[in-house]
Amino acid sequence: MSGILDGKRLLVTGVITEQSLGFGVAQYAQEQGAEVVLTGFGRMSLVERIAGRLPKPAPVIELDVTDPEQLDALAGKVREHVDGIDGVLHSIAYAPPAALGGNFLNTQWEDVATAVQVSAFSYKSLAVACLPLMGEGGAVVGLTFDASQAWPVYDWMGVAKAGLESANRYLARDLGPKGIRVNLVSAGPQRTMAAKSIPGFEAFEEAWTKRSPLGWSLTDSEPVAKACAALLSDLFPATSGEIVHVDGGFHAVGVERGEN
Repeated sequence: MSGILDGKRLLVTGVITEQSLGFGVAQYAQEQGAEVVLTGFGRMSLVERIAGRLPKPAPVIELDVTDPEQLDALAGKVREHVDGIDGVLHSIAYAPPAALGGNFLNTQWEDVATAVQVSAFSYKSLAVACLPLMGEGGAVVGLTFDASQAWPVYDWMGVAKAGLESANRYLARDLGPKGIRVNLVSAGPQRTMAAKSIPGFEAFEEAWTKRSPLGWSLTDSEPVAKACAALLSDLFPATSGEIVHVDGGFHAVGVERGEN
């Protein structure tokens, strides 16, 4: 039985542990027939160990999305493993501790700038770095956390995600003529390493499990992985600039049934 990603070559970023959404996407993509190359940053020995736990061990390239030299070298390093790519997953976000946890009014610009560069500007940076690899068109997919409203403790990361969602629309505008679709998946909370680093993030977890009409698992990344795989496949040939919610329906409801 063929998979929806048969013959596709994908670059997947942001894999740190098996709980990373990027790992879930890479795993499902391989199961659906894709050839996957990973990028990692910082703890490269850990990323390489995790890459070995995929159904098919995947090559790993070091990439700091804030380093212009590494971005310029990305295409060449990817070509050491595949001759091009059909899609890329952006699964990268970071905000310094001072930009999170209820410190919104006191956060200094330097910390805000870091959050915006890593979490929003890098979406454009990664897409541009991958252009030489996507001569026949393809798909760029990113992960966001609903930036249409303010959340407790999320603070400047929420602002950065709003920038990411805006960048998604502008990238769709500019890359569409090149045959490249650009879309985001707005995922509900998962118990990833990134989530655990946000003080008070358990408030999200409690709300989601109680209020989502479809229910929500904090540890099952497969629903998100399936949505990303669909957007990276040929199943949505005329969809770009979109934000697909994979959150159990949480975004569509106001208060939990029974709440006053």
